[in-house]
Amino acid sequence: MPITRIGDVIQPEVFNDYVIQRTMELSALVQSGIVQNLSEFDSLASGPNTLVNMPFWNDLTGDSETMKDDGALTPGKIGSDKDVARKHGRARAWGANGLSALLSGDDPMRAIADLVAAYWTRDMQKVLLATLVGVFASPSMVGHIHDISGETGDAALISGESFIDASQKLGDAKDLLTGVMMHSAVEAYLAKRQLIEYVQEKDQSVRVPYFMNKRVLVDDAMPYDTATKTGTAYLFGAGAIALGNGSHPRIIPTEVDRDSLASSGEDFLINRRIFILHPRGVKWTESSVADVFPENSELANGANWQRVYEPKAIRVVKHVFKIA
Repeated sequence: MPITRIGDVIQPEVFNDYVIQRTMELSALVQSGIVQNLSEFDSLASGPNTLVNMPFWNDLTGDSETMKDDGALTPGKIGSDKDVARKHGRARAWGANGLSALLSGDDPMRAIADLVAAYWTRDMQKVLLATLVGVFASPSMVGHIHDISGETGDAALISGESFIDASQKLGDAKDLLTGVMMHSAVEAYLAKRQLIEYVQEKDQSVRVPYFMNKRVLVDDAMPYDTATKTGTAYLFGAGAIALGNGSHPRIIPTEVDRDSLASSGEDFLINRRIFILHPRGVKWTESSVADVFPENSELANGANWQRVYEPKAIRVVKHVFKIA
């Protein structure tokens, strides 16, 4: 009886694009618009070097001058700065035994792609959360943190009022905030107090939760201390995080291999990713990186991040609180 192998159902050049597309389809962060994939970032992620410099012009400043009978205006100047994104290089290999059980489906390539894409969705979310820990550990981002966890009684608890105070960190730009990410224990706490509204959106099989008119993304990898019931929520604006899916001709994104010396034979699937996942306006400083690509622990180091956009242009706020 012929046996179907991983290499029989996967065409590597097709499979990689398939996995990238499925990863973005499965990501709630992408679907909510918080993480935005643009072709320019795909190109930057595919370019040379591990650092991507993105120069920008600062806004115009100064007061207007009154017109007079004589005399000249005092010309102002426009300043510039640069945002810097860090490329990530990640890889993972799987043995065929775990995947071969899926080959009885009508579309084995789709079945395998869904498993791999779901894995990368979870892994990239870990990269993002480590990045946010580092971003908010930077002294330059202290103005984007609303921490009430040290208060006493009800003053320490998350509420509609505390959420408004957190949003106010962006001042008159607060309407740019469209989503919030939190631990499931925090969502449950808010739902019990009827502060979560569940909306049946078009093309969604499940109802989508909203808090204070912001879409809620639930992830139990979010910081939450069960002993003290202290949690963290991140408030995001659309496009706050830039995603670039890169490639390089010398780094093969998808390969299949076989160990014929194994007593029963064993197939392997290898997947590699080059990407950018960058909080816009907070540059990567490369202050503390041991190897070619940073580990999650290095992403979480505040010394590696520095705000370069003006505060209101940074579309991420951190809210720290307790639940009862």
